[in-house]
Amino acid sequence: MAKVLCTICARGGSKGVKNKNIKLLGGKPLIAYTIEQAAQSGLFEHIVISTDSDAIAQCAQEYGAEVFFKRSAEMASDTAGKLDVIRDAFKRSEEYYGCTFDTLIDLDATAPLRSVQDIVDSYRQFLRDDNDNLITAMPSRRSPYFNLVEVDASGKVALSKKLSDGVVRRQDAPKSYDMNASIYIWKRDVILNENTLFLEKTGLYVMPEERSIDIDTELDFEFVEFLMRKQND
Repeated sequence: MAKVLCTICARGGSKGVKNKNIKLLGGKPLIAYTIEQAAQSGLFEHIVISTDSDAIAQCAQEYGAEVFFKRSAEMASDTAGKLDVIRDAFKRSEEYYGCTFDTLIDLDATAPLRSVQDIVDSYRQFLRDDNDNLITAMPSRRSPYFNLVEVDASGKVALSKKLSDGVVRRQDAPKSYDMNASIYIWKRDVILNENTLFLEKTGLYVMPEERSIDIDTELDFEFVEFLMRKQND
């Protein structure tokens, strides 16, 4: 059976929402939702937290995740790339557990509205399509062919992308998607050797908007609280 590792990366120095990874949401720390989803999926040998924060580490362990290292200051800086942080956690996990994992699934702690089935189904799609890696997204609200614009250095405003025939109705534009920073999946050799998300065999798992909110601001947090209350009514 394939060995699958789950990583959850959660640094302490969040900017948009102070201490957001352990801020209470519906009575539980934000990170707890992702840990519980990972455990309920039944996919993982280990659920590993990468953090520089003792408070996050303690909270994550209370909800059943494993924390066996503290992220370096370099990996916890504002300039550290997400891919580098995930790769670091993967390498440390193989060394610590003394085994080779076939697949890595990284779950973002700031996407609590994903479902357990999203995790399971995205992994099944990844295997079915023999992807090198997989990302998740939702149908975009704005189309780069219709109503998403850019401003160049001279101040000229133009559509982000153009077709030779143009697009007069949004419904006629090519489908586009917003990455929702919820689930990332890699084959072992890909996470260890590639430095981009977009490869020849990158898969896309589409989620609905109501399960795709990535908490980055106080407004995002309040919106997720509202949706959770609505679900529980």
